[in-house]
Amino acid sequence: MSHSAYPGPPGHDPHAPGGHPPQPPAPPAAGHPAAGLPQYQQPGPGYPPPGYPAYPGGPMGAVGQRNGMGTAALTVGIIGLVCGLTYFLWLFAIVLGILAIIFGSIGKGKAQRGEANNAGSATAGIVCGIVGMVIPLIYLAALDAAIDSAF
Repeated sequence: MSHSAYPGPPGHDPHAPGGHPPQPPAPPAAGHPAAGLPQYQQPGPGYPPPGYPAYPGGPMGAVGQRNGMGTAALTVGIIGLVCGLTYFLWLFAIVLGILAIIFGSIGKGKAQRGEANNAGSATAGIVCGIVGMVIPLIYLAALDAAIDSAF
């Protein structure tokens, strides 16, 4: 009869087969619902499965919309307008005004065909481009008149 100096952990039965304590119950297997957690039912027919809600057109807007030309026309037109208000940047204003008119015309054409939905931005770009070109022309005409009257 051999007795160990160390009796073992609580609940240890040295006379059990193999000398090991009984094993605790195993956790639920993967894929099985755990006991005690709330269970959710699947939706009935005609309802979408649970998950993230679907957004019409997706998170980035409608598929197939190409609004780059209208946005470029507005951006270039505003920059051209600011350059037109600055006397020393009149050359940039004329070049950017021409580009705004071109981009805006292409953007309006795409909007009329249904390929884009920002016809207002394209129109505003055209207007800013025209005004940005006209202001330096008025400056140059006034400068020419002032030079002619001085001599």
